[in-house]
Amino acid sequence: MKKIFVPTSSGTDWQQLLAKPVTHWKQGASAMTAAAAWEAANGALPPEITRVLESSRDPLLMGQQLLAALPEWQVPLPGGITTSNTDVLAICRNELGLCIIGVEAKVLEDFGPLVSSKRAEASSGQGERLAYLHSLLGVDRFDDSIRYQLLHRTASALLTARDFHAVAAVMLVQAFDTPVARRADFEAFRMAMGAREVAPLIYKVDSFTGPALYLAWCDGDSRFRDVALPSAHQFIVETTGTST
Repeated sequence: MKKIFVPTSSGTDWQQLLAKPVTHWKQGASAMTAAAAWEAANGALPPEITRVLESSRDPLLMGQQLLAALPEWQVPLPGGITTSNTDVLAICRNELGLCIIGVEAKVLEDFGPLVSSKRAEASSGQGERLAYLHSLLGVDRFDDSIRYQLLHRTASALLTARDFHAVAAVMLVQAFDTPVARRADFEAFRMAMGAREVAPLIYKVDSFTGPALYLAWCDGDSRFRDVALPSAHQFIVETTGTST
């Protein structure tokens, strides 16, 4: 995992950072939709995210200024070499200090496998990682029906916030007109975490301090699903076999 980052010139620059740059870069899918939405924000948080944070009336979340947005932020976790890749890692600041927002963008995609399927895997590494996530998040045992992705995305936001000595960590789902079932998965997870509502769509896990931990759901601007960003030159060559 490299720690050197360069600014983007357009949303197309996000493609090369994806785990599967060709298959994941599609109009109407979360990767391209998120890239379009964040690039359109012109160096600020997307307005819908700001509205959710401001609605909390929580001093740790209000008045956030975006310092940097890092697509496909990788966080290593115990139990294997595979990292947890956050769609967008937003480093923000207000008068009280830094706030780390780990954004998981969703369109039609689900949150992946259930915790039950991870428990069923024979890999010792997977068992180690699952035990670590339970310990880090302070839950004795997540129900089998909880979506595993929500565990490690929350862990990623929390660990990154600790690394940056931030005062707050937020795991935020930026949903672009997603199916109702996705929201139900989020609600099941936040209840399993014991998170209480501080305002509609934003919840605080009171057992965490330094940094404080929040879980949030944000309805993104669905118009960005219709934005078609071009593929980067190297991936056009890869899929067609010719240079343009």
